[in-house]
Amino acid sequence: MGSLNTTNFITRLSALCLRKNKMQHRYQSNRRPAVPLGSRILTDPSKVFEHNMWDHMQWSQEEEENAKKQATENSVVKVQSEDQDKYEREASKYWNEFYKTHKNNFFKDRNWLFLEFPEILPEKKRQEFKTEEISSEHAKINNDNSFPLKNGMFEEGEKYWKKYYGGGSTAVQGYAYNKNQVKALTDNPQGKTCGEELCKVESFPGCDATYRILEVGCGAGNSVFPILKVLCNTPGTFLYCCDFASGAVELVKSHSSYNSAWCSAFVHDVCDDALPYPFPDEILDVILLVFVLSTIHPDRMQGVVNRLAKLLKPGGMLLFRDYGRYDTAQLRFKKGHCLSENFYVRGDGTRVYFFTKDEVWNMFNVAGLTEVQNLVDRRLQVNRKKKVKMQRVWIQSKFQKPLLSLHNPEETSKRHPCK
Repeated sequence: MGSLNTTNFITRLSALCLRKNKMQHRYQSNRRPAVPLGSRILTDPSKVFEHNMWDHMQWSQEEEENAKKQATENSVVKVQSEDQDKYEREASKYWNEFYKTHKNNFFKDRNWLFLEFPEILPEKKRQEFKTEEISSEHAKINNDNSFPLKNGMFEEGEKYWKKYYGGGSTAVQGYAYNKNQVKALTDNPQGKTCGEELCKVESFPGCDATYRILEVGCGAGNSVFPILKVLCNTPGTFLYCCDFASGAVELVKSHSSYNSAWCSAFVHDVCDDALPYPFPDEILDVILLVFVLSTIHPDRMQGVVNRLAKLLKPGGMLLFRDYGRYDTAQLRFKKGHCLSENFYVRGDGTRVYFFTKDEVWNMFNVAGLTEVQNLVDRRLQVNRKKKVKMQRVWIQSKFQKPLLSLHNPEETSKRHPCK
């Protein structure tokens, strides 16, 4: 119930704030968009080329049907089975070639991470970051004399939370729990997990840390270095990052901001269940899985998620963002690039899958994780120079590992909001 309450709170709060602040405030591009998923709403089609991106796009039934038709048509001709085997067998080779060609110039740094995923930060740092954001917002408001959408959201959130959940929920280590969950936490005064107990007898990178993050599929470090920039002066924090492309890991390690005192980058194939991680299970506070699961064969995804769930502490969070069904990238594939349903190979040999929200929920639910957030992020991306419009679709989700004493497999089916 705690996770559903939190999800309902976020959804209803976002709608409440959008109604409260009217449409005219969303054209102001000098303010950072509110979360979740931004607040720049296109209400006047004639203004579509005023910004590069518009948030919360609603598709008509005709647009949905046209997208399905395009995906069906480009999936008719499948890649030959022997070539499919080659792409699976040599997946790391194709990604190594990708990073050899592009190095760290292909992707931009993900500075948006802390807005959409504040859970990356330890609780104290999260509060400091929020204070800095509010101060920055105040400065911008004083300059343009506009309504403080973000501060308004905080105020509305406080009222809404007190009204609906006030006496029945508590924040512990940055997460929302009901009274029974808090009791289970406080009944364990040491608060130790199996992984933390192993720290006493094992030595490994980050063994002395109290807050640990793992980024899976770190690539050239476009998430790693924005995170390290914030955490480098935060005692007790440690960042692990891995990729199965050795060339990507070398790019991270050779970066001027890489420091083994705060970070450990290593080569790892998450599809290999027998391959050990360089740290024990149940020690991670956060796992970041951003545009990674889509590169893995659909038949192997569940095993990857199951293994990652074992690395989380009880109460730990897995933060997910990836391609959604009928994204422009899917519809642009030509015939002959489809490997299987909604799974394609690019011209450079790298692969990509396009998810639905329910598929994501099912995978993480089977792994024993509880939904905190699971959203379809539909945006309109425009090329203002070429006057081209692209419908982008992503899935953004947060799943939490339940406290061990509260995990009841019999209640798994009760958690799905659609059931």
